[in-house]
This record gives sequence, structure tokens and C-alpha cells, in this order.
Amino acid sequence: MIRVREFNMEKDSRAVEEMEKRCEVGPSATSATDGGKKKNKKKKTTSLYVDLLGDPICRVRHTPDHVMLVAEYGEKKEMVGVIRACVKMVSRGRESSSQLPAYVKVAYVLGLRVSPSHRRLGIGRKLVERVEAWCLARGAEYAYMATDGSNTASLNLFAGLSYARFRSPAVLVHPVHAHHLPPSSSATLVRLPPSVAAALYARFLPPSSTEFLPSDLPSLLSHPFTLGSFLALPSSSSPPSFYSLSHALPESFALLSLWDCTRVFRLRVSGAPAAARAALALLRSLDERVPWMRLPSVRDFFRPFGVYFMYGLRMAGPEGPRLLRALCRLAHNLAVADETCAAVVAEVGRHDPVRAAVPHWRRFSWDEDVWCMKRLKADTKDDNWIASPPSTDVIFVDPRDF
Repeated sequence: MIRVREFNMEKDSRAVEEMEKRCEVGPSATSATDGGKKKNKKKKTTSLYVDLLGDPICRVRHTPDHVMLVAEYGEKKEMVGVIRACVKMVSRGRESSSQLPAYVKVAYVLGLRVSPSHRRLGIGRKLVERVEAWCLARGAEYAYMATDGSNTASLNLFAGLSYARFRSPAVLVHPVHAHHLPPSSSATLVRLPPSVAAALYARFLPPSSTEFLPSDLPSLLSHPFTLGSFLALPSSSSPPSFYSLSHALPESFALLSLWDCTRVFRLRVSGAPAAARAALALLRSLDERVPWMRLPSVRDFFRPFGVYFMYGLRMAGPEGPRLLRALCRLAHNLAVADETCAAVVAEVGRHDPVRAAVPHWRRFSWDEDVWCMKRLKADTKDDNWIASPPSTDVIFVDPRDF
């Protein structure tokens, strides 16, 4: 009754797109309660839906080794499920040794969707098992996935397949305002060529101190969707040259790169309270009529919107937090010019010092994006990364995985 096979772009695109439009990617519906007793009615929470812009494989297309599988059901071969995965080399956050290299090959499993009308039939489990086999055949030693902490169904499914909770980074979201934020007058901002950015990341994000740093970082920095890599220095510093940046930096600095997700997918919020929708619409309307007041209006989250993703965030020195905030304002102001972008997002380690410096709205952010991991190769000489305590607070979140 259930058939799993590789995705065919010409044959499957429309069916996959229609199915995924019915699947939430945010929190699920929750039952309302009254006096401790459950009602029959369901109370919808705010949920997210994704639009892949006619390219269902876009979430993994930009990694060299990737796959997308689909599940068909019954004699009519109805499209009922989909899953994606990519295999890449990432750092383990430890010094390399003769037995344990700095990098390990891992599979990232993402975009698992099962049609709401065909759940509890084992489709999700079958998709995960098949994609694991594909990744194992390509040398992946571990597989990991990410979901928000409220997605009980996904967590239970992967727990039943021997995935264990591994890391819990924080997702920080800042809405894009209608106006530019004032730039910092005490910071010098430098746009870096990809080669210089790669050299700086090699110094300040070494594999020994960073988990999940991709070995193809130079390619990522020069990818067309990377809008730029930027460095912030105190304005009192001497004007830098690219040669000097490659060899020496002031005591205080900040560094980040910016990825354009609007060209990969769009999101749409559903189920928000009517009062919240009306308040945001009123602010936008007033702002259009009296722009000189610079009201804090934000873009319409209830229509399809995209985001910019900040990655590789680093800072150093006593002025590091202030300089990183200046770079975040720069990212926001770049997004203002893009009408399709409604938010600037970063995902960082839960205890990474940069977390406190990144501006965000708590209402739109969440503290726990649950990463679960499974060891695929049982005969490896690895010391079991999953069972080991974290050796660093720095997690590199690849924007291609977001």
C-alpha cells in the first residue's frame, strides 16, 4: 500500500507542492480545556506554512550530496509523504587526533511531511528508514534532525527510531520594520571578499571549537545566496586593509554572514488572533499616512514572506556585543530594501555568548530548537559523539539547512 521512491521533478512537483501546502511547519493544534476537562473542540494556535516556490527540492539543492524521497499510497499512487536529506562533512568541536579526525560525515534529515489524511499509517517511519539507508550508503556516520520543542509527534517518531536529544540551539527572530534602523556612529563596517571572510573564519571559528562547521565553508561564503560577509570594528581603529585583516585585528570586533532565504522558500502565518492582525494592520496603515512619525510597523506576516538568515556570528573583546548589534542593524537595513523579506533570523548555541547580543523579539523567537541525533555506523572507531558532553558552546548553523 505504501511505496517509497526518489523524487522526480517533472512527474511529482505539483503533487508534492499541493500536499505540503496542507502540512504545518509550526506548532500543531492544541485541545482547549475547561476546568481541567478537555473539550471536544480544538483551539488553533499560531502555525506556519511553507511555500517552496515551485521547487520542492530547494531545501537541499545547494548541498553537493542530497536526496529527496516521496511516498505514494494505494493503487492510485496518491502522494502522501516526502522527506529530504543531505550528507556533508562537519566539525565535531574537538581537536583532531590519530584516531579521531576533526571532521565527520553526517546526514541532515529535514522536510519530513506526511499528508494530514494519511497519518498514523507508518509512512513517516518508512520514509526515515529509507533516507537513512541512502545516507549510510554514502558514508554518513551520524544522522540528525531538528524540530521545535512543541512538535511532539515528530519527537516521538524519531525517538522510536533511536534518535536521542543532542543539542538545543535558540532561534532569534527580528521583524523587518518599514524604516531603516539608525546605524552605529561608533563602528566601522567592512564588507569582506569571500576569500578574506574564509580566512577570518578559519582563525576565529576553527573546527576544534565549533560543532557542525561545514568543510565546504569557502564555497558557502561565495554562494550567490550569501548576500555578503561583514566585519565591524571600533571607529577609533585605523582604516583596515584586506591584507591587514588577514593578519591582525583590534581587540574588539564582530563578524557575520548573511544568507537570502527569500529565494528558497516563503512562509505564511495562520491562526493568529484577530486582535493581533488588526493591530499590525493599523500600524502599517498609520505609518503609510504619517511616515515622518517612524511608527514601529512591521511587514505583513499573514501573507507569504521570506527571511534573511545571519550565520557565522562571532565577536571578541569588550566592545564585541555592541559591534555585533551594529552588524545586526546592517542586516536589518539590507532587508528593508527587499519587500519580500519580513524578518531577520539567527540560530545560535543555547549558551553561545553571541546570543545575548543579537536583537530579537521574544514573541517571535524560541529558546529550544531540538536537535536529535542517531549513530548510523555501529562499527566505527568513533568515541560516540552523541554520548559525549558538548566540548563547545558554539554551533554553526548552516543556512542551507534552515
